[in-house]
Amino acid sequence: MKRKRFLRNIFFVVTIIFIFNISGYTVQSASKVDSNKNLVILVDLSEQRIYLVDTEKNIILKKYSIASGKQETPSPIGTWKVVGMAKWSGGFGTRWIGLNVPWGKFGIHGTNRPGTIGSEASHGCIRMFNKDIEELYEYVKYGMTVTIYAGPNGPFEKGLKTLKPGDRGSAVLEVQRKMKEKEYYPGDLDGIYGDGMKQYVIKFRKDNNLTISHNIDHEFYEKLGIRLVD
Repeated sequence: MKRKRFLRNIFFVVTIIFIFNISGYTVQSASKVDSNKNLVILVDLSEQRIYLVDTEKNIILKKYSIASGKQETPSPIGTWKVVGMAKWSGGFGTRWIGLNVPWGKFGIHGTNRPGTIGSEASHGCIRMFNKDIEELYEYVKYGMTVTIYAGPNGPFEKGLKTLKPGDRGSAVLEVQRKMKEKEYYPGDLDGIYGDGMKQYVIKFRKDNNLTISHNIDHEFYEKLGIRLVD
């Protein structure tokens, strides 16, 4: 059952980035790993695992245990690019891999609290054992794709949370994206529910005969076409 769920997650996520034949997906031994431009990183929050994937050869090259964001400070669900790399020390471990998340500073890093690995424990970043991120770091390049996956409902895997002005995160980004598709939001897709977004939320509510409010709630999600997958 666990193997089937993992393969389903891999298929769902990686097909967003590339189209490939999942039936040939295998784990390759470390001695046969080749560094090339087809490498991507998949962070599966449902498994608390991170995978280094070769999308051309359809193989999982590396897999590691992680710690992800707490419920009140979730990890940024979505597909990102590596925009920063550094060798660190201290509380954030020995390596840093920064991502281009628009609403804050997020990345993958080591930790001086190894007991947290395997749980939801961070302020949103992905934590790894120092020895693991040091190994992964050697395969990472600027511009590499990193997909953070929580389940088939994306940023709404834990429910359709009511969003209010001032909120930020993957759920806000998805609402912005859906509103832009319906030509209701001309602003930047930045995952920030700021003052500039409020007027477009009100317009959408008026045009769809919803209660006038700045909140993005269940009736708003319904009209926007965001529904949870069973």
